Amino acid sequence: MKIIRSIKEMQRISKNLRESGKSIGFVPTMGYLHEGHLALIKKAREENDILVLSIFVNPLQFGPEEDFHSYPRDERRDSELAKENGVDFLFFPSIQEMYPQPMTTTIKVKERVDVLCGRKRIGHFDGVAMVITKLFHIVQPDRSYFGLKDAQQVAVIEGLIRDYNFPIQLRTVETVREDDGLAKSSRNVYLTEKERRQAKYLYQSLLFGKDLIEKGERNPSVIIEKIKFYLSDRIEGEIDYIELYSFPQLKPINVLKKKVIIALAVQFSKARLIDNVILDIPDGA
Repeated sequence: MKIIRSIKEMQRISKNLRESGKSIGFVPTMGYLHEGHLALIKKAREENDILVLSIFVNPLQFGPEEDFHSYPRDERRDSELAKENGVDFLFFPSIQEMYPQPMTTTIKVKERVDVLCGRKRIGHFDGVAMVITKLFHIVQPDRSYFGLKDAQQVAVIEGLIRDYNFPIQLRTVETVREDDGLAKSSRNVYLTEKERRQAKYLYQSLLFGKDLIEKGERNPSVIIEKIKFYLSDRIEGEIDYIELYSFPQLKPINVLKKKVIIALAVQFSKARLIDNVILDIPDGA
């Protein structure tokens, strides 16, 4: 594995790889790698000749209430994990390398950001879109890999790829979970023992909602209310939201059809957890 810190060098390597007919899989991350990242790496490794992993803590996607400087970082550990899991090139640029001077242009995400977590994180997805656009131009991948745990980010990037005609295939990986269904997250360590026991009900409540749909319920309001009752009866955390939308459009729907997402967020004492399920509804079902 080779560590690359220069944009020009990464572009040169990618250009040479593409000219030699090699396919490039790309996994963009902010580092502090965990099992969710490793699942992305595994899928990218299986589907491409060359695997590029980027680690860059992007300041543009942090809001004023979010402490960019306290975001966890461990370059040595991340480098070791990347090498162990078959990464060919680790792109590890500095902020100065990525943003050598103030940007003269911006990207404004207009759709898919006024719901779920994006409702409170104003400007967050603008920063995501900006850095992903830069990374796509730098790495020039054939395929790029994202986890469905952050389904709203996937929806935004799907729109970005489509709107700007990137010749890149968006590949997604299912959420990696604990044995009891809880979505794996670095935030889980902040749960108390009691909260950890209750946290399994987040996913179970989503499966409860999925079961309602599979049994024929098509009214989103009824589904949301039943999920909320199921969950509130089993946890002491505060439910931030339970929402149901079309996917990836993230638009309200009156009657369920095609692909939909049920998503939720719960605030425990020291950890805010998110989760979702995405399901296809057959025509006429």
